[in-house]
Amino acid sequence: MTKALMFMGTGSDVGKSTIVAGLCRAYADRGLRVVPFKPQNMSNNAAVTADGGEIGRAQALQARAARREAVTAMNPILLKPEHESGSQLIVRGQRIGSFSARDYWSMRADLLPQVLDSYRELARDADLVLVEGAGSAAEVNLRSTDIANFGFARAAEVPVVLVGDIDRGGVIASLVGTFAVTDPGDAALIRATLINRFRGDPALFSSGQRLIADRTGVPCLGPVPFFADAAKLPAEDSLVLDSLPRFSSGSYTIAVPRLPRIANFDDLDPLRAEPNLSVVIVQPGQPLPQHADLVILPGSKATRADLAEFRAQGWDIDLSAHHRAGKPVLGICGGFQMLGREIDDPLGIEGEPGSSTGLGLLDVTTVLGAGKQLRVETGTHIATGTPLSGYHMHMGITSGPDTSRPFASVNGAPEGATSADGRVSGTYLHGLFSADIFRQHMFHTSGMSYGASVESALDGLAAHIGRHVDLDLLLRLAGPA
Repeated sequence: MTKALMFMGTGSDVGKSTIVAGLCRAYADRGLRVVPFKPQNMSNNAAVTADGGEIGRAQALQARAARREAVTAMNPILLKPEHESGSQLIVRGQRIGSFSARDYWSMRADLLPQVLDSYRELARDADLVLVEGAGSAAEVNLRSTDIANFGFARAAEVPVVLVGDIDRGGVIASLVGTFAVTDPGDAALIRATLINRFRGDPALFSSGQRLIADRTGVPCLGPVPFFADAAKLPAEDSLVLDSLPRFSSGSYTIAVPRLPRIANFDDLDPLRAEPNLSVVIVQPGQPLPQHADLVILPGSKATRADLAEFRAQGWDIDLSAHHRAGKPVLGICGGFQMLGREIDDPLGIEGEPGSSTGLGLLDVTTVLGAGKQLRVETGTHIATGTPLSGYHMHMGITSGPDTSRPFASVNGAPEGATSADGRVSGTYLHGLFSADIFRQHMFHTSGMSYGASVESALDGLAAHIGRHVDLDLLLRLAGPA
């Protein structure tokens, strides 16, 4: 009989994704067929799946931890924020359209049947389904149309473990308070609480665990100590970029502007893992560093809006100075589009219809269209002749003279563009720095295997959780899928 267990949080970023990833690997190592599932996700960090769609990056990592191919059923509803009050809606991996928060709130209950169908599809080929909730389980003001937390759990009758983050403080109040404000029928599904990201001597929290158990009536598991190597795993929330150090000790500096709608920023993770590279995330209000050896313009979920913000920050002036100094520039996806002469959006794909003048460092223009390209790719980097791998996830067609000097060859076809002076390049290929040989040739790096480092971190995470949480107890708490 397939079993299922859901992990909800007292708030966003309490470590639910990491806990589920670790458990996926731990139970897979026990020989179970494990599958991750998240009913609804909100993230601009996405991955292309084996069945030709896209899902949240966290679910792709969890699938990898479970040693499964990522498929769209693992995250049937994905919201990709385009502005403060609206998002692109992805259903079963495909773009449906863009909706305001109010419009989505009114329609999301209608998506529950598709969520349940995806869950049951996965359960048919699994021994254990590990479900991740979204945001806070205590958003009772949104409960009536909820499909991400208790709305799903009640419909699918899945038991829940409630996760709290002690590192941010107030964990007792957040766990006990969630029970206090939650509908009794919802709260009855919670089988245990779990303390995450503990620092210090766990024995000092034993009285806190007893208090939580007494007030909630369910066991309090853990605490799970802080796991530093979680930083080696791809992150989903762009808030992680706000806490990265501005300076590091690497001899080669790569500057990346922190765009408001930065997308697929895990492209940078293999570079951050290299000891001789310094990846500087340039925050708003800061100039692009003059000492940077390379500037990378990252992907964007709202390219024209982020281009306007790029100029508002004065980064266009800094980039021109960097280019005049003879230093290279690379644009990835939306960043590639920004480097051209013009971006046209006649259909209003990313907002109001119109055109934006690009940065003019590549002689290309881009026309945005409704069709979205989602493909896993392999190819060759033209300049070094080294193998590339990655994925395409973009809307728009880019053309112009500089495409006659492609960045890469993908399946025998030219991809991307390079300026006549060879110093500016653009590509739609996300994930390209995960290709070890390409990265080593381009940056003269150490020979590290990025894939092996991710696998090692997942193994370490599974062992870490297994030392501090009773895995047999969790299986007993799980219910039938």
